[in-house]
Amino acid sequence: MTSPPVRRHSPAVYRRRRLAVVVVLLLIVGGAVALAVWQPWRGWGGGDPAGAAPTAAPRDTPRATPTGTASAGVPTPTLSAPTPSAPASPKPSSPSPGPSPSSIAVCSPGEVTVTAKTDKGSYGGGEKPQLTISVVNESDAPCVMNVGTATQSFIIESGSDTWWRSTDCQSDSSDQVVQLDPGKEVATVTPLVWDRTRSSVDTCGKDRQKALPGYYTLTVSIGGVDSEAAQFRLR
Repeated sequence: MTSPPVRRHSPAVYRRRRLAVVVVLLLIVGGAVALAVWQPWRGWGGGDPAGAAPTAAPRDTPRATPTGTASAGVPTPTLSAPTPSAPASPKPSSPSPGPSPSSIAVCSPGEVTVTAKTDKGSYGGGEKPQLTISVVNESDAPCVMNVGTATQSFIIESGSDTWWRSTDCQSDSSDQVVQLDPGKEVATVTPLVWDRTRSSVDTCGKDRQKALPGYYTLTVSIGGVDSEAAQFRLR
């Protein structure tokens, strides 16, 4: 028994079948892509997955104020780096204040030695002696003394004859109270110059007798204390 002959389809039928296969493949691929994008499973479980995108903050949420006063009126602390303080400059030490002159006793005559001095022991013709006073406190404690010109006196004598006194023609005088420390000498700064003439209160500003060559003595007094006589020579 012979089989019936096989019926062949036309080329158009084969084209329609291939087109249907292509359409089915496109639908499958498109569905897979849509599932990947849509991800319907994200809403399952009641919570946000770990990879969820952050939501934007509402516009009415207050923002922190960096410095000054916050929007609610509460002051906010201002953070700042501490400023290193500069090292304190060392202050020079001042000596301890000693007793004030008002609390120191006045020098008594027995505590003070007064010395009359001349700048030379012998003077040639025309040389004028320069006279000074030296004061030393011989006690063990400081004392105060008025050494101003108001308490000074210079007297020059030749034997028993008084030739010159500094107070005869003194135009002005002043007081000067100083502290005498134990054992320290205080001397007049500017010497008093004798012009080698005889003085008197009646001859001030007038021509006076010139001193003759010979030996003379100088005696001084200051603050009520007298000195020993210092001898010098005029030639």
